Amino acid sequence: MNNVKESKENNLMEEIKLEKVVLSVGGTAENLEKGYKLLKILTGRTPAKMKTRKRIPTLGVRPKLEIGALVTIRKNPEEVIKRMLAPINNTLKKKQVSENTFSFGVKEYIEIPGVEYQRELGILGLDVTLTFIKAGKRVKLRKIRRNKIPKKQNVSKEEIIKFMKERFNTKFV
Repeated sequence: MNNVKESKENNLMEEIKLEKVVLSVGGTAENLEKGYKLLKILTGRTPAKMKTRKRIPTLGVRPKLEIGALVTIRKNPEEVIKRMLAPINNTLKKKQVSENTFSFGVKEYIEIPGVEYQRELGILGLDVTLTFIKAGKRVKLRKIRRNKIPKKQNVSKEEIIKFMKERFNTKFV
């Protein structure tokens, strides 16, 4: 009986991993350029610009209009997460967590430790999205012999909360 319980706890297929962290900024024209520069300063990487696909006349949106910039960090995302959690005092709301991911916003980049105020940027905020994964997810994404995966391979809200509490001492309200 004890061996069965231990094997469930040490099951590699149930282990949660942090797949990626995405930092994103939205805006158009001048605000987009400021956000682009901010992401470049924060990560040291070149951000990708997002373009619209649809036309929304009431908002002044047309196809192929650049409306945002983002950077995806896959290698060593722990350092970035610790820096991004500092401005919000390691406190998150449970409603920010969903299945496989959670997101939160940083209102002002100058609250991030190690980042100084940039006069040409002004005050800007950004969004942070963390994506979690369990082993076996590749079965769903690969091109050859693609297959469905069971619901238990998704990372639940409770598992994400437990992971964040253990790894980053995050409080959930």
